[in-house]
Amino acid sequence: MNEITRRVETAKRQAVNQRNYRRIRDRALRRLSNLYPDQYRELFEEERVKDEAQDKVWLDITGRTNASVGAPTDSDNGEVTERLGSYQQEGKLGGEK
Repeated sequence: MNEITRRVETAKRQAVNQRNYRRIRDRALRRLSNLYPDQYRELFEEERVKDEAQDKVWLDITGRTNASVGAPTDSDNGEVTERLGSYQQEGKLGGEK
């Protein structure tokens, strides 16, 4: 039983470390994308083109494979708002300040 307990504790520790690493990495990417939006968009587009050249499919947040840039609004005229722009207006992402 001691061996199983040790393995469970090791797995928990690794999971926490991985979660913390991803949180820090995502926070740094958000900050960089807000500081340098034009360069971020250019690099993002380059990576997307490279992936598409290798027949890799990009998924959006809902799991759809279309490459829409904006999110539909509730307006009748079908305007599309840019996702990054709405995040920049709020000044924060995911509850971060």
